[in-house]
Amino acid sequence: MKTKISNNNIHSISIFSLSILLIIFTVIGFTGCERIQMVYGRVTGTAEAAEPEIPIFAVNTTLAVEGQIQDYIPLSGDIWAGSTVDVYSDAAGRVYDISVSVGQHVNRGAAIAVIDPSRPGMTFRHSVAAAPISGTIVALPAQVGMTITQAVPLARISAAGGLEIRLNVAERFISRVALNQPCTITLDAWPGEVFTGSITEISPTVDLASRTMEVRVNVRDTGSMLKPGMFAKVRIITQRKENIVKIPATAVINRFGEMFVFVVDKDPDNPEINVVRRRNIIPGILIDGVMEIESGLAPNEEIVIRGHTLLDDGSRVNIIEQTTPLSPAVNTLSSRTGVN
Repeated sequence: MKTKISNNNIHSISIFSLSILLIIFTVIGFTGCERIQMVYGRVTGTAEAAEPEIPIFAVNTTLAVEGQIQDYIPLSGDIWAGSTVDVYSDAAGRVYDISVSVGQHVNRGAAIAVIDPSRPGMTFRHSVAAAPISGTIVALPAQVGMTITQAVPLARISAAGGLEIRLNVAERFISRVALNQPCTITLDAWPGEVFTGSITEISPTVDLASRTMEVRVNVRDTGSMLKPGMFAKVRIITQRKENIVKIPATAVINRFGEMFVFVVDKDPDNPEINVVRRRNIIPGILIDGVMEIESGLAPNEEIVIRGHTLLDDGSRVNIIEQTTPLSPAVNTLSSRTGVN
């Protein structure tokens, strides 16, 4: 016997099957949520927030140094023969012979040139022009065969060791300049070489056009390396301090009128972690990017020189590089910088 299934029965079976599937999916979803809650903790909204990670900042550091620092006035000028004397003949006539050459050292009384004062039809004894001082022949305008008078110089002699540099000091620096002040001298012709000297003359007047005062510095040349006419860079040392604490100026932070640095320390709870401590300082002179610290910092303390923009007292840091400390000797850079 065949049984016929009506459309109504088929519709009822379909609704029943969909209901069963819906119940199964609901149970599975609820079970999954519980499983997620078991893995990750309490339900969102009632769960406690996860503890935030403490940031660690990458920094570069260096050590504070005990040494010396000096302030100076940077100037430039030409090297001149400090004391020069022209040699003249006592008689007019023709240059018969020249006994010296440029660059030669002569003693006082040495023969420089021989002059023949003879005229047509008359013969006279030769006249000898002698060196009035000891020194080096720096110019020799006379030539054999030329006719000269008593007013024509035969040679120019520079006193031994008599090189000097003529400088023009701006009016605003006049109060910082004094006789016998030490100077350091460098030349492009001798890179790496540093010569020394001191102020020997200061002009009593100021030039009205340039508002500068002429200063002359003697040069201690140890080996005839310097020549008149060379261009020199001069530092007039105006202040020198010994046994002071100095650091790179980039380490100093100026915020709201306070100047401070960040000193590296160990976390008291975990000695393996580095933290920084804010340290207020009293700055001294600043020259060539090097700052004197009058108070607030001790030698050999490790300070942050790069990466301190976002730091605060107690911040954790990771030292990427420790830069070589400054030299204890005087500053050797060539230009002044400031602290922002």
